[in-house]
Amino acid sequence: MDTLYVSPHPDDFRSLQALIAAEYSPSRPHIVHGDHPETKSRPALVVGSSGSVLTEVSAVSWYLSHRGKDSDAKADSQVWQWLSFAENELTPVACGIVFPLLGAMAVDKQVQQNLWMQLKRVLGALDQTLKPRTYLVGEKISLADIAVAMAVLLPFKYLKLVFSLVLWFLTCINQPQFAKVLGKVTLCEKMVPISTIANSTSSPTVNGTAINDTAMNGKAVDGKPKTEAQLKKEAKKREKMEKFQLKKEMEEKKKQEPKTEKKTKPEKKDLGVITYNIPTLPGEKKDVLSPLPDSYSPQYVEAAWYSWWEKQGFFKPEYGVRKCVSEPNPRGIFMMCIPPPNVTGSLHLGHALTNAIQDCLTRWHRMRGETTLWNPGCDHAGIATQVVVEKKLMRERGLSRHDLGRANFIQEVWKWKNEKGDRIYHQLKKLGSSLDWDRACFTMDPKLSYAVQEAFIRLHEEGVIYRSKRLVNWSCTLNSAISDIEVDKKELIGRTLMPVPGYKEKVEFGVLVSFAYKIEGTDEEVIVATTRIETMLGDTAVAVHPLDPRYQHLKEKKVVHPFCDRTMPIVFDEFVDMNFGTGAVKITPAHDHNDYEVGVRHNLAFINILDENGYLINVPPPFLGTKRFEARNAVLQALKDKGLFKEVKDNPMVVPVCSRSKDIVEPLLKPQWYVDCTDMARQAADAVREGRLKIIPDHHLKTWFNWMDNIRDWCISRQLWWGHRIPAYFITVNDPSVKPGEDTDDKYWVSGRTEEEARDKAAKRFGVSAEKISLRQDEDVLDTWFSSGIFPFSIFGWPNESEDLRVFYPGTLLETGYDILFFWVARMVMMGIKLTGQLPFKEVYLHAVVRDAHGRKMSKSLGNVIDPLDVITGISLEGLHAQLKDSNLDPVETERAEQGQKSDYPNGIPECGTDALRFALCAYTSQGRDINLDVNRILGYRHFCNKLWNAVKFAMKALGDKFVPAEKTQLSGEESVADRWILSRLCAAVSSCGTGFEAYDFPSITTAIYNFWLYELCDVYLESVKPVLSQLDGESAMHQEASICRQTLYTCLEVGLRLLSPIMPFVTEELFQRLPRRQPYNSPPSISVTPYPETSEFCWHSVEVDRQMEFVMTVVRTIRSLRADYNLTKTRADCYLQCIDSDTAALVEKYSLQLQTLSYSKSIHAVTGEGGEKGAIPEGCAVAIASDRCTVHLLLKGLIDTEKEVAKLTSKQAELEKQMERLTEKMQKTDYKEKVPAKVQEQDADKLRQSQIELHKVKEAIDNFKKMM
Repeated sequence: MDTLYVSPHPDDFRSLQALIAAEYSPSRPHIVHGDHPETKSRPALVVGSSGSVLTEVSAVSWYLSHRGKDSDAKADSQVWQWLSFAENELTPVACGIVFPLLGAMAVDKQVQQNLWMQLKRVLGALDQTLKPRTYLVGEKISLADIAVAMAVLLPFKYLKLVFSLVLWFLTCINQPQFAKVLGKVTLCEKMVPISTIANSTSSPTVNGTAINDTAMNGKAVDGKPKTEAQLKKEAKKREKMEKFQLKKEMEEKKKQEPKTEKKTKPEKKDLGVITYNIPTLPGEKKDVLSPLPDSYSPQYVEAAWYSWWEKQGFFKPEYGVRKCVSEPNPRGIFMMCIPPPNVTGSLHLGHALTNAIQDCLTRWHRMRGETTLWNPGCDHAGIATQVVVEKKLMRERGLSRHDLGRANFIQEVWKWKNEKGDRIYHQLKKLGSSLDWDRACFTMDPKLSYAVQEAFIRLHEEGVIYRSKRLVNWSCTLNSAISDIEVDKKELIGRTLMPVPGYKEKVEFGVLVSFAYKIEGTDEEVIVATTRIETMLGDTAVAVHPLDPRYQHLKEKKVVHPFCDRTMPIVFDEFVDMNFGTGAVKITPAHDHNDYEVGVRHNLAFINILDENGYLINVPPPFLGTKRFEARNAVLQALKDKGLFKEVKDNPMVVPVCSRSKDIVEPLLKPQWYVDCTDMARQAADAVREGRLKIIPDHHLKTWFNWMDNIRDWCISRQLWWGHRIPAYFITVNDPSVKPGEDTDDKYWVSGRTEEEARDKAAKRFGVSAEKISLRQDEDVLDTWFSSGIFPFSIFGWPNESEDLRVFYPGTLLETGYDILFFWVARMVMMGIKLTGQLPFKEVYLHAVVRDAHGRKMSKSLGNVIDPLDVITGISLEGLHAQLKDSNLDPVETERAEQGQKSDYPNGIPECGTDALRFALCAYTSQGRDINLDVNRILGYRHFCNKLWNAVKFAMKALGDKFVPAEKTQLSGEESVADRWILSRLCAAVSSCGTGFEAYDFPSITTAIYNFWLYELCDVYLESVKPVLSQLDGESAMHQEASICRQTLYTCLEVGLRLLSPIMPFVTEELFQRLPRRQPYNSPPSISVTPYPETSEFCWHSVEVDRQMEFVMTVVRTIRSLRADYNLTKTRADCYLQCIDSDTAALVEKYSLQLQTLSYSKSIHAVTGEGGEKGAIPEGCAVAIASDRCTVHLLLKGLIDTEKEVAKLTSKQAELEKQMERLTEKMQKTDYKEKVPAKVQEQDADKLRQSQIELHKVKEAIDNFKKMM
């Protein structure tokens, strides 16, 4: 059995890491609290009977958590990277901040400030990594999460941290394995103040008088212990006095210094907004010869490029060497159609997300050399457009559509569409969407209208479309049936007053009214309940469960309606829940979907009590002709008058609200056209089951099969004027031998492309001459989703043959939000199979729904709806408020929305630019259901653009005006270790991006690019090669090295920009145009048509080089951490690296330049063994372990005042010893346990433990400094 040695202290995070890792081990080790007898280290693991000892926390944890488990090379590599991050990045900073608060080490204000900045940077990077994922590696807790969580344990316990990674931290510590080791972890709720220790060894003074030890040790002059409040007050006074003394000393120094002439400060320039002012006609290429501005500005960068791209034809599939689109392309074809936005719409973040993803994919396929088409289009949006134009008519001319008549009203809609309808196209262009605008389609265009007509006629003639009278979602305000997607489900928890169009007073919802029906011929009654009491006027039965013993005696019985002259049967149906209420349910078949089914099963009467405007019909006075919600109160009063009312109580319910008119939706019986979806849905489901159609991510498959396998027929009639008028005609035969038909009888309906065609069909059907046929075309139009359902092939001219139809149908991909999987995606699949015999596309990628930073649904009334253009260009808080005033919100909602805006955007929304918005949206697109979008994160990506900008500017300056890149991207064989490493990382980024695009894993793409540019190219490579690039002349060898370095740098810039181009098209084009070309006379004119980097070309990834550089960076981070500990901000120190063997020493020698440059060291010395072979390590070094292969010795002797440091620590030691003495004395009193509350006892014990740790650390530090003296 293994034995694990750990520290007994609750805050020893390294021991805690090992203990938690042990909880994940298949066989737990024996735990010993204390040092290993030989190594004197904790944690330490003695492995089984072999007696081998592991001492490093990473090695111990790895052995425990991975023993007996399958290995995944990629995941293992990532875990080790996080272990290194925890040990070298997080731990030194966390300890450096928290230990002074616990008194374990001295506090230096400057060091603390530096450490705080470092902690924010490190946690910020961790925060960014965790935002798109739940765990650090893979989909479950790994050793990476254990190590990093323990590294941040102390900051979370003792500091108030506001990073969103708190959620990840809580997820970790609430795991049972963590909880077993840690117990309950309480996060710090208040920021702990950090007080500085005076640098002077003498006692502080007040008004020139020294404060004696008695006053400092927590006792008053009279010897009585001071209260906690007194001690705090004195501490504040001391701190103020120290600051005052320091200020006076600085003033005295300044007086003694010789006066120098003040330099004139350079005038600060506002670099936030820089505009492009060089005259450039639309379509002309932007000027790229003038110098780049000092800093990145979206307004400058995004100017002029789009119109040039469009004019050059880059977005057309014909671009390139092919004469026509049907000419074979060995690279393949990529075709995708846009989900057509509503013609009335303006861009919202859902559109922005959709278009960011689609444009990235389109640009990637185009850069790969495929024949690429992203087809734009716009939906006529029947209801939405009609409502907009009707409101405009009433507002401007005081006219309704009925005043104008159908033909004139449709002319008004077309006029509005031609004036305003292309607004959303301009917004899409602002987003950089690379659509082929010459192929743009509008669903009411003649080409698409003909396809809609043809689809209806074919399906009607086949019997797939039929006429029926059924319940529909009816909007009394719109006088039309509406689709399920146009119904908002408002959840109520109880009694709620809601505004309803057409009513002055608000209407009550969320209550359940109980009343009684009398059994015919008896005094017995049955009590039923309803949330819509007015519908009892349309009741035709009472239903109970067949097995309910309370009602068995009522079989064959009837109840009497109190207001209508009819009796109603009591029916027995299993749909009734006998445990709900009384177990008896009123049945209104004509006004409730469930009741409709019961009515059909039991052949009940269907009595419609509402007309199209919401007035009561087919009811007795005094209810006849009243409005539906006025009748509600009248019916309730009438029931009370008859003694049938029982009670009214609050009832949670869902109220259906029309999203367009805000009216309450009514189920209403209407004759409508329906599509029989049964067979089409089966084929659509089979296509997915058989793998011919792929839905990504696959967690949507359950929803798909649930809908397809339980589909209902689709109502496609809409009682509107704007839309595709249904090409169906009702037949009247002027012949006495043919009886008149009914509206719901399919035999009396005929469809036709023209009235003449329809008349001929009717005459043939009834065997009469055409002269005897009278036709009346249906007034209704088709549901907008019908025309959208055939969009993938109607845009190419179906049913007519065309080159585009042959080449681009079926398409490659359909990308959209998961919320319209059924309403649009399923219908496209069904209609594509039915009408063309082919699937409309091969894959469906569904992205998440955008929510605000707090996870709330976007809502105007919350003030959290964000226009992407406001994010791109920026907007003030006043501007956001002004947008609310232009909306249709009522004053109360407006006020609430303004408060929401003020809370989330107190300074408005800063200008972020299109590129930053696109990058943020792609980075957020983890394959889940929701995206919580934080505008501040988008701003962070604007800063990334600025970093990119500055890096390219610096690199271009380093390359020089005379630089000529090599004709081909290839290795010379003479690259330095830094060159080989950055090229290896570049190849890794190329691989990650290619894999990411193929798998629709956009966060992995953005992470790979971000890490390459920021952390690898800028932070490491550019810094490490600055000494090389500064070698302009001199030795030929150095000149050669610099030349190769420049070629490497150029490759990184050029390939890095190409990798980023699909996501950030504007800034990459701007910078790419400034770079020299490898083949100036044979290069593509734009980065958007330059080949995307592929692994076949960039195949230099080296795991060995990456591993070596990871070791180097671990050492560099350790040295930097030591420098920060001793506040060596500008002073360079000699560094001795004690290596475990000659191979490690050789590696240090190999990377000595990089180590020296990146760690800001004066020199680097590799020392093997105990320091004898290559020169001993001098006295006076600070020591830190970089890894199990290397220990860092930083020479501090002569750089810091060791005597002063020892004096400070000695004072601290004395203070701690007194504090512990007082605490021990207090806790050892005989009545302590009885009189002192348990919570205070626990706090005292914690204080004593913390003081013991602090004292141990202080003594260690004193010993270290004394060795340097």
